[in-house]
Amino acid sequence: MSVRNLGHLFAPASVALVGASERPGSLGATLLHNLLAGGFAGEVWPVNPKHAQLGGRRCYASVAELPAAPALAVICTPPATIPAIVRQLGERGCRAALVLSSGLRESGRGLRQAMLDAAQPYLLRVLGPNSAGLLVPGLGLNASVASSGALPGRIAFVSQSGALMVGVLDWARMRGIGFSHFIALGDAADVDLGDVLDYLASDGATSAILLYLQDLRYARKFMSAARAAARSKPVLVLKAGRGGGAASAPAAASESGALARQDDVFDAAIRRAGMLRVDSTEQLFSAAETLAYARPLHGERLAIVSNGAGPGVLARDALASGGGVEADLSDSSCARLDALLAPGWRRGNVVNLRGGALPALYREALEILLQDPGVDAVLAIQSPTAPVASRDVADAIAPLARSASKTLLSCWLGGTAVREARAIASGARLPAFRTPEDAVAGFLQLVHYRRNQNLLMEVPPSMAGTVAPDRAAARALVREALAKGRYLLSDPETKAILRAYGMAVVETRQAVGIEEAVAAAQNIGFPVAVKILTPDVMHKSDFGGVTLDLDSPEGVRAAAARMRRRLAELFPGARFEGYSVQAMVRRTHAHELIAGAALDPVFGPVIVFGQGGVAVEVTQDHAVGLPPLNLVLARDLVDRTRVARLLAGYRNRPAVNMDAVLASLVQVSRMVSDIPELVELDLNPLLADSKGAVVLDARMRLALADRSGSTLDRLAIRPYPRELEQTIDWQGAPLLLRPIRPEDGPAHLAFFDALTPDDVRYRMFVRIRELQPSQLARFTQIDYDREMAFIATRPNAEGVAETLAVGRVVADPDNITAEFAVTVRSDLKGMGLGTIMMRKLIDYCRARGTREIVGEALPQNGRITGMVKKLGFTVTSTGLEGMREMRLVL
Repeated sequence: MSVRNLGHLFAPASVALVGASERPGSLGATLLHNLLAGGFAGEVWPVNPKHAQLGGRRCYASVAELPAAPALAVICTPPATIPAIVRQLGERGCRAALVLSSGLRESGRGLRQAMLDAAQPYLLRVLGPNSAGLLVPGLGLNASVASSGALPGRIAFVSQSGALMVGVLDWARMRGIGFSHFIALGDAADVDLGDVLDYLASDGATSAILLYLQDLRYARKFMSAARAAARSKPVLVLKAGRGGGAASAPAAASESGALARQDDVFDAAIRRAGMLRVDSTEQLFSAAETLAYARPLHGERLAIVSNGAGPGVLARDALASGGGVEADLSDSSCARLDALLAPGWRRGNVVNLRGGALPALYREALEILLQDPGVDAVLAIQSPTAPVASRDVADAIAPLARSASKTLLSCWLGGTAVREARAIASGARLPAFRTPEDAVAGFLQLVHYRRNQNLLMEVPPSMAGTVAPDRAAARALVREALAKGRYLLSDPETKAILRAYGMAVVETRQAVGIEEAVAAAQNIGFPVAVKILTPDVMHKSDFGGVTLDLDSPEGVRAAAARMRRRLAELFPGARFEGYSVQAMVRRTHAHELIAGAALDPVFGPVIVFGQGGVAVEVTQDHAVGLPPLNLVLARDLVDRTRVARLLAGYRNRPAVNMDAVLASLVQVSRMVSDIPELVELDLNPLLADSKGAVVLDARMRLALADRSGSTLDRLAIRPYPRELEQTIDWQGAPLLLRPIRPEDGPAHLAFFDALTPDDVRYRMFVRIRELQPSQLARFTQIDYDREMAFIATRPNAEGVAETLAVGRVVADPDNITAEFAVTVRSDLKGMGLGTIMMRKLIDYCRARGTREIVGEALPQNGRITGMVKKLGFTVTSTGLEGMREMRLVL
């Protein structure tokens, strides 16, 4: 992942057009016209050996003859010429190229790789090939095939479809929507989606990022870039193919594999990254405007004001069908509204002002609702009426969008009559919609975006209640199965691995034959359940392969013999591997759930949860999440299912022990992270009630892992790097140095509270009394692929782990420079902890191949500068208020 030289690509000072032409309809002629007509202030140099002049400008015969190295080269020559042109550009000093030519991938002569090989020695970045181009309206740059340019604005649009580009540009211009950048990725041979997201995340001219995606190739890179970008600005996604992705489901060997459709996995990834997915181009731009204008939501309760009953009811119906929450107006608000409205108005969520509502009445009613503590957002709907101009209503309520602390939305029903009102609202940064349904959809987008953002920011509780897994035992069981050539593990084999992860499983024994099954049943104690073991039939109950409530040896014999006959009759080619004998579990109020894992071709392992039982694929009540999971993410996974409402309890049925359910999901996530050979897992049913959760049936599918045996490359989000843990002796007692975890939030707060005000200022460069929740989440929920924070921790006198010191390092996307910070608890200074943490950071950066470590310190912080000098750092004054720059070349 790299943003190296992308400034030359997206903010060039000069452009060379290689392949410029005058031939009507040619790519070179189109690009030359667009470059010259766009108002680009920098130099534009046409390159074509057949012309002395093009477009009224001197035309150069070759790259070598250009008057200077161009910041950006735009290439539209035949595929076979491109590698040589890229090499010439690199030699000339150019560091960015936009390749619109197509056919490099299809040439079969390795032209695509030859182009990359030519660019690599010069660190020349290539956008394309087969790109439809690039627009930067603020610079007047139109290096694209679009017939018309784009309006300037603060939205960046990134598209994997060149064909969509022209249509969206025309659509956006008609609606007055402007862009900071419009980027067509093309084949993304070099500069890909992750690189562009990294660049735009730190671009001050961009306030929102819109993505049109067709497919993803590098899930880990995308997730890292997307999570980082979504923390700084709204990122909205429109993805083609929502109905597809199920083609691989029939090949799955487990129910979890069949349930984890690719589109569901993509939804889970977008949610985990803190982005928002929409369903249409219009929703994409509408959501961008709404998110840019609306105040941050602090809740999800919507109140509705309308000058007619019909539109208000339509909005309320849309809210209900979309799963939204109506505001419950307080008695105080209703009393204040009584004084404004006609007698007999229905005290409810929809406030009907009646048809002749004057602008002042709109404003007063909205002010009352915006002040109500039971209201989080207000939607104002106005239908044009003869005595009242919509423009006057807009003038009256628009100032509220600026002054209110809550979100205000508006809907202006009609066409020409309300056009001016919409313009007034938009000019006041008040989101304006055309229909009540659209307005409610816009509000629900805010709600979903808020939920996704909360997942990024919420600090999870400690997972102390979950059992520490016996990873060595689980790995031994997996190696044993693979050594025997067994890739689809039986129920008893899978349960042995589950027990290593501390999961409750029903007592189960495997039997080779009928008499062994009888003996197993007698040892377990009647009644028992007997199930036939065959790797070739997923749903054994469909052919009588499962018999419950057997209470005698004779019953076990008869059931086992009957199962064997049925298997031979109905599936003559199926392998018979014996029987599984289980103790019967009777829990009157228990729910049958499914928890499991599957392997997505793009995002790798995913976790599945939902309603279980034999009809699991029919009920289609499940949700998908990306590992690793903590308790917050596990809870979110459960809450996205319909069965979650049943698990909360109803009538005389008590709520299930949710801690046990969440712990089961966390342990499944740990298995996925720890066992690289695991590709599918079913726990169905996972029986849950108020007493806990127990696995009745389980199966696991394995596959040979790569030679490293590492899970890192296959997971879309890097899990906790346990291999970086280190225990040392400090002050006569063991001290654990380890990467920080999201669950360290409470200990991190205590650590911060133990710092003196001066120590906080030395770390933050400003005085801060307390950490905000968003700051705490940012410090503890890190992307281990991009940054690292080590803590020094040990139990206090009460046995509670406390944080004594923190060392943090954040590398640039190219891993050239890493910025460090070290903080030691104020009462422990001078005891060597700072040096210990600094050495840990240096060793980590060396192992990653980072070239240098840098940091800044206030001039008063002589302790840190003295410490790093002893470790080989150079310390210089930057001249900015005496700040000290610390640097170590590795």
